[in-house]
Amino acid sequence: MKVGILTGGGDCPGLNAVIRAVTRKALDVYGYQVLGILEGWLGLLEKKTVLLTHRDISGILHRGGTILKTSRTNPLQSPKHVRDSFQNLKELDVDALVVIGGEDTLGVAGELFKRGVNVVGVPKTIDNDLYGTDFTFGFDTAVNVATEAIDRLHTTAESHNRVMIVEVMGRHTGWIAVQAGLAGGADVILIPEKPPDLDEVCESIKKRHKKGKDFSIVVVAEGTKLPTLKNENGIYVVRDEEKDAFGHVHLGGIGNVLGREIHQRTGFDTRVTILGYLQRGGSPTAFDRVLATRYGIAAIDLVKEGNFGKMVALRGNKIVAVDLAMATKKIKKVDENLYRIAQVFFG
Repeated sequence: MKVGILTGGGDCPGLNAVIRAVTRKALDVYGYQVLGILEGWLGLLEKKTVLLTHRDISGILHRGGTILKTSRTNPLQSPKHVRDSFQNLKELDVDALVVIGGEDTLGVAGELFKRGVNVVGVPKTIDNDLYGTDFTFGFDTAVNVATEAIDRLHTTAESHNRVMIVEVMGRHTGWIAVQAGLAGGADVILIPEKPPDLDEVCESIKKRHKKGKDFSIVVVAEGTKLPTLKNENGIYVVRDEEKDAFGHVHLGGIGNVLGREIHQRTGFDTRVTILGYLQRGGSPTAFDRVLATRYGIAAIDLVKEGNFGKMVALRGNKIVAVDLAMATKKIKKVDENLYRIAQVFFG
C-alpha cells in the first residue's frame, strides 16, 4: 500500500511530529510506502511529491514548521482541480491519504472522501477551534509563546505606568487569548465570542488606576470585531481587502485600533504588541510533541483498519476517531465557564 500525506493551511508546531509518527509506523510496522505531497493541496494538483524514508524523518520531532511545506490552496474552487486531484492520486498510485490541517484543509478532505477518496484527517490549528476534538496540536505551543510575551510585557507596563495591548491570533475564537490571558494575569481579555463594549473596557482600566494599580494588560484576539455606528455586530480589523482561497480576509491590527481608542478615552500611555506569526513558529512544547505523535500513530492505524472518512481526536485523555463531517461542521467556541473565570480578574 502507498499512503499519501500532506499538510495544508498555516504551519504550526507539531506538524513534523505527526509526519514522523505516520511514516515510522507505516514503514516499520505495516510495510507501507509513504508519499509526501509537498505544499498541501497545491502539491497534489501539481504532483509535487517525495517518497519519505527513515532519513527524511530523522531529527524532525523538535522542529517547527513542516518538512512537506504548506499552502492555502483550495482544490474545490474549480471542478477541473477536483478532477485533477482524483486523477493525480490515481497516477501516483496513492491508496489512502492522511491530511493534516484545520477546518479548511479538513473540509476539503471531507468533500473528497464523499467523492470516493480514502481519507484520514489529523486536527491541526493553533486556534484550537475544531469542533470534533478537545485539543488540536500547536495550540499549547502558541499559548506558551503568548504567555511568555505577556509575562515580559508586565515588567515594562509596571515600570512605565502603561496600558499594554497584546494582540494574539484567533480568527473565529479566543482560545489563545483566554488561556494565555489567564496564565499571564491579563486585566482584560477580548475575544470574538464576546463583542466588546469599549466604554466598559476603558472604565475597567480606569477603576484599576483608582485602586492604585497604575498599569494594565489587555489581551485581544485578532478576530474580535469592533462595534461601529453602521454595524452593531461589529467589523473585522483587516490588513487589506484581499481574501485567501477559502474566502478569509487577512486579519491583523485590532491591537493598534484598540490602543488608540483606550488612549483617547482614558488618557493613559498605551503601547501595542502584535505577536503575529511568532505564535506559529519554533519548537513545539512537550505536550504538543506527544499529542501530535499520538495523532500520527492513530491516523496510520485507521488507514490499516480501512476506517476512512474519520479524523483522529482527543476526548479526555483518549485518542478516538470521529467523522470528518461532524468534526468540521462548526467552530468550537471558547467555553463560557472558562471565560467567566477570566472575568473574575478583570479590572
